[in-house]
Amino acid sequence: MFQLPILNFSPQQVAGVCETLEESGDVERLGRFLWSLPVAPAACEVLNKNESVLRARAVVAFHTGNFRELYHILENHKFTKESHTKLQALWLEAHYQEAEKLRGRPLGPVDKYRVRKKFPLPRTIWDGEQKTHCFKERTRHLLREWYLQDPYPNPSKKRELAQATGLTPTQVGNWFKNRRQRDRAAAAKNRLQQQVLSGGSGCSLADEDATVDRLGNSSSPEASLSSKAAASAISITSSDSECDI
Repeated sequence: MFQLPILNFSPQQVAGVCETLEESGDVERLGRFLWSLPVAPAACEVLNKNESVLRARAVVAFHTGNFRELYHILENHKFTKESHTKLQALWLEAHYQEAEKLRGRPLGPVDKYRVRKKFPLPRTIWDGEQKTHCFKERTRHLLREWYLQDPYPNPSKKRELAQATGLTPTQVGNWFKNRRQRDRAAAAKNRLQQQVLSGGSGCSLADEDATVDRLGNSSSPEASLSSKAAASAISITSSDSECDI
């Protein structure tokens, strides 16, 4: 049983206990400790300004399914950058779980993308840098530069790029794989467009559509490519998928 003379603890000591229990992963024990804290207005005011205590309360709120309390904590208190990654994960995962419960099914990548767009990170847990399709723009810019130099990086280069971007080697590898697939699909689509514009030669439209499908850029069976559509179509070579991770 977790027994501590709470009334004799200073705010710094309370914060230290919260950090220790949070790092240990013992959320149940952390919750009991938080419930035992003083409820006097003066004491509460001091503790409500302590980031370690607030982060601990957010963790407990998430694990107990009290998402309203979690959102209230995250939206109404400014956190330092050191806490952002963990609190951002709690914010997103809570919204994912609520969306899954509402829809009655697991979320796919596109579903999660839409949830993120609907519930953007509050500025209290976000450094303000714009993110595009999961990765920050500076990260995507660096990935593109490396891709132009070598679309097939070896494990050593993946690790080097992972350190430079703050990603994992797996995330880097997935981004390169997805980009290669998009470029191959774009090349196949451009060949199809050129065929339509020139009146068609060589393989049939069905063959080209099948090629595009295999490359991961499926098109609607009902869609037809007219000369006008082909002429105005924009190559997707420079575009990225909705979620690079």
